[in-house]
Amino acid sequence: MGDRRKNCVEAVGRLEQIRGCDFIGCSRWYLTSPVGVEEQNWFVNGVASLGAEISAWDLLDRLLSIEAAMGRVRTEKWGPRVIDLDLLLYGADIVDETDLKIPHPYMHERRFVLAPLAEVAPDVLHPVLGKTASQLLLELRAKDQHVTLLE
Repeated sequence: MGDRRKNCVEAVGRLEQIRGCDFIGCSRWYLTSPVGVEEQNWFVNGVASLGAEISAWDLLDRLLSIEAAMGRVRTEKWGPRVIDLDLLLYGADIVDETDLKIPHPYMHERRFVLAPLAEVAPDVLHPVLGKTASQLLLELRAKDQHVTLLE
């Protein structure tokens, strides 16, 4: 919602300030068709890479705090939102708890995740599937989702 690209840039600026994390880099921005609730504006997506010295739980708490500070209100699953920060991977860790699932359970099915992830970390390994981000991206069918690189 709002200026989608500006919101993403602001979120990255906030990610850079997380104590206990080193900001490594960010992909370019991608305009992507919505998944789940399709009757809404397209999303702007990207992937940021952090080196974390804090726990995955602490990192998730900080991501949720950034969302709240930017005005995110959770009303409708997959509906419009100001910002959505997902924790995709945490090294080679696997977490399967109610409020935290690592790797992100849908990341390997979503072009809007894999395209920017493969840009930032093409050789990062999905700890469950044992495939790199680049391999997973190549395995997706072209019709799975519309993704366009923003200039």
